[in-house]
Amino acid sequence: MAQIQTHITRGNIIESTHKSKCVIKNYNYKTVFSTKNNKDLVYPRSAIKILQAIPFIQSQAKNKYNLTQKQIAICCSSHCGEEEHINALKEWIKKTKININQLKCGIHNPINLKSSNKILLSGIKPNQLHNNCAGKHLGMISGCKASNLNILNYLNINHPYQKKIRKCLEDFTECKIKKIQKGIDGCSAPQYAFPMENLAIAMINIIKSYDEKYKYNKEIKILLKAIEKYPQLTGSKNIYPCQLIKITRGKIFAKGGAEGVLLFAHKEKKIGGIIKVEDGNERALPSVANNIFQKLNLLNKKELNSLAKWTNEKIFNYAKINTGKIYTKIS
Repeated sequence: MAQIQTHITRGNIIESTHKSKCVIKNYNYKTVFSTKNNKDLVYPRSAIKILQAIPFIQSQAKNKYNLTQKQIAICCSSHCGEEEHINALKEWIKKTKININQLKCGIHNPINLKSSNKILLSGIKPNQLHNNCAGKHLGMISGCKASNLNILNYLNINHPYQKKIRKCLEDFTECKIKKIQKGIDGCSAPQYAFPMENLAIAMINIIKSYDEKYKYNKEIKILLKAIEKYPQLTGSKNIYPCQLIKITRGKIFAKGGAEGVLLFAHKEKKIGGIIKVEDGNERALPSVANNIFQKLNLLNKKELNSLAKWTNEKIFNYAKINTGKIYTKIS
């Protein structure tokens, strides 16, 4: 049984340690690496947004409202409220004539500190578009509008649109959702926990869909091509999953979720899986992922060099003094 520990140092002392678990499978659904937590239930949170976006693609909202690949990419995003993100979202509501108050995701300041400070100093109050899940919600509302479904209660778990999402999740994970698995996400949308091995299966089925050997191949190709073209719109140009997509030129699809979740699918190596930091601290994820990818030979030398800063990440204080590092041990 593999054990994964990520250490945070200060000086020469380990100050904190985070444990992680993972399940990684190959094209034949065989587990190639795991911490033997295959049956553990995990909420994938925002990492599952690509599958939640499938009914949006099926609704033909893209064609009806003349939406672009930017809107498709940000539909799968946990955006950081940067100018590029907000511009894509503003264009979306303009084309669809959706009122921002129809979004039920709630309001928070932009995650990106510069963007947050900018609107604070300008006196502008943040709105629903600054919520990092705004793209997902616009996808849901646009999909409802294009399908002539009621948008007032689009987040209700029994709404026809939510049933479509649930069907997609069950198809990809090959797991029937039970009552115990149901929850509510931070943006108020329904969220479902799955056994880790089924989330790994979902990543393999994404690869198979892309290869036209599973369901929803048309929808998955549209979504992955948009994400590959605009990885920065799925989060921010400086965060690990977006850099992973960019540096591997789309060979790896990756998406993070709250509480230390990362889902990934390597389209060429035909390997995919889930990584979960047990205590939910996301700072451990890049180091864990890089070490696992290196162990499984999922990155070439050039890609490893480009992502090296996350393998043994240096920690700096606000005076830009190096105080320690983050590194991972797999045993």
